Amino acid sequence: MPDAPPTRSRSFRRRVLPALLILLWLGVAAVGGPKFGEISEVATNDQSSFLPESAESTKVSARLEDFQDSGSAPAIVVVTAEGGDTDGRTLDPAVLSDLGDLPGKLSAAVDGATGTSGTEASPPLPSEDGEAVQVIVVPPESAAPADAVDALRAELASALPGGLQAQVTGPAGFSADLSEAFAGIDGLLLLVAVAAVLVILVLVYRSPFLPLIVLLGSMIALCAAVLVNVALAGSGVVMINGQIQGILFILVIGAATDYGLLYTARFREELGRHGTSWAATVAALRGTWQPVLASAATVIAGLLCLLLSDLASNAGLGPVAAVGIVAAFLTSLTFLPAVLALLGRRVFWPRVPSPAEESTEAAETTGTAEAPAPGGVWDRVADLVARAPRRIAVGVVLLLLAGCAGLATLDADGVPTSDYVIGQSDARDGQDTLDRHFPAGAGAPTYVLVPEENRDAVDTAIAALDGVQSVGDGAGRGPSVVDGQALLEVTLADSPYSDAAEDTVREIRAEVGDLGALVGGTTATELDTKETSVADRAVIIPVVLLVITVMLALLLRSVVAPLVLLATTVLSFGTALGIGAAVFALVGSSGSDPSVPLYAFVFLVALAIDYNIFLMTRVREESMVHGTADGVRRGLVSTGGVITSAGIVLAATFAALLVIPIQFLVQLAVIISLGVLIDTFLVRSFLVPALTRILGDRVWWPARQGRTG
Repeated sequence: MPDAPPTRSRSFRRRVLPALLILLWLGVAAVGGPKFGEISEVATNDQSSFLPESAESTKVSARLEDFQDSGSAPAIVVVTAEGGDTDGRTLDPAVLSDLGDLPGKLSAAVDGATGTSGTEASPPLPSEDGEAVQVIVVPPESAAPADAVDALRAELASALPGGLQAQVTGPAGFSADLSEAFAGIDGLLLLVAVAAVLVILVLVYRSPFLPLIVLLGSMIALCAAVLVNVALAGSGVVMINGQIQGILFILVIGAATDYGLLYTARFREELGRHGTSWAATVAALRGTWQPVLASAATVIAGLLCLLLSDLASNAGLGPVAAVGIVAAFLTSLTFLPAVLALLGRRVFWPRVPSPAEESTEAAETTGTAEAPAPGGVWDRVADLVARAPRRIAVGVVLLLLAGCAGLATLDADGVPTSDYVIGQSDARDGQDTLDRHFPAGAGAPTYVLVPEENRDAVDTAIAALDGVQSVGDGAGRGPSVVDGQALLEVTLADSPYSDAAEDTVREIRAEVGDLGALVGGTTATELDTKETSVADRAVIIPVVLLVITVMLALLLRSVVAPLVLLATTVLSFGTALGIGAAVFALVGSSGSDPSVPLYAFVFLVALAIDYNIFLMTRVREESMVHGTADGVRRGLVSTGGVITSAGIVLAATFAALLVIPIQFLVQLAVIISLGVLIDTFLVRSFLVPALTRILGDRVWWPARQGRTG
């Protein structure tokens, strides 16, 4: 029976409430939008700040300021003859004398550009081969490394004598390159992600209006997430860096769009059963909020497991991304329903649904009619699964296992800072020049903090190691002994960003650790970061599996179904990681940060399990009426289109990370996009339905499940 026409007062309220919700969210967007410019101000890319206080390198870093005038990252200027670095051209002595006033010019340039004072620069230090000169510039701690390096490069372009060329490297140089690479996050990344999602939504809806409304909801969710996270970061509650910022943007847009797709699909469905958009809105919310809430809660639970990490860069992602998921959930089930309730059927123009056209489809997908007649793509998929579930399950599993073979090429033990940026890097090129003409570790020394009484013994033990070039006093112009401890500066024979240098740091710690010595510096920080990240994986991955299994068990009221879903999702993760590792090896980028598999696991298990949640909650709903076998068919047919669209949207949004030339984000984009597509088209479409049909009612054990009417 059609819905009774509402009274005038009820009609007024049904317009006022949506309008107030819309105005509320537009107000949030108006306040949160300008905060995009502030998120970079509260972000940090200083690797040493990511480590826990218990890390050895952190302890040394905390004491450096007691011995040295400045604890800021130094920049190293390497000067060679133009074209001389490749053909061994020796610098003319007259040219070297012209560089005498260069340190003063560089110091003044940094102070002027950063609005600080106290920049220190060493005298020009020629190499033994006479082919290069280096000047070490130490900006004040208050000066941002990127600003200092920009000032140095600008000054060198005008102040360097003719016939010479210069490169800026060292810790400050690499930090500046990272800042430049992350500069596209606020603009280019968002533009690419939004454009990709918009194109997909237009193809899905074939409407000029609905895609813009769904995308507007996603952008409002992102504004809300940025607003909250900037406030939390500013008060020190959470930590944000460039990669967290990029992942937040992509995650919120992808999740909010996915939730929006699910709601609009159900709203269109309900318009076929109800005469008013308000009644359709109420029915759509009743049918959508539980699976969307379950999805959001699962993702949030998985993300918050990252709080167990000892790395601030990992732990920081958990709450920051969780805030984004909450914002996506709220806007998708408040702002979007409010807009659609006011606009009604015409929002779907030119394919406007009517009760007469949609009633049969709506009845079919809510379990109140006979099974739909075959003919559509998902009808054929469901029939194929019904005819040969065992063959399909075995075939898909074998295909996924074949993809897992690529795991043999996976090298996730870490990459040096010099390889973080993809493409041209002035700091990396400068480090190569530095390594050719000077002791490789001179630009980023290793510091050893040692009890004063053991200083000589530690000095002797370290100097005897093959990987050590020299050992000296690391106190600079400050005191040589503070609180009974002395500081030694160790120059390594290898580049401070190389595996060989890390091996030397391990040797130093093994040799002098029993003498109370602590080892820090650039190389030690990189080593501690990698080892901490590897340890995090061993802790967090099992916890994520346990938490999501419990969440699924509560949602599906079953023990068997969650184990099936989790096993298939982990298998698809292994396939995506294996294929990704093989691709990285083929393009000559086989090394990965230890956090890449961890992040990929958390996102793929938490996000990919969403699509199985949407499928299996519908299958369970249909199974209550029609039995498990027919419930699988009905659930697959009714959710196939919208879940596939959601998967494509999520894969496309993560693929947008490819535009940021950071190896970590590029590899993460490849693995997650592959994993989402594998889960969307193979696992959720074929493997899970096939396994569910094979298990039958046993999939719902220990709950009793079957035909109730």
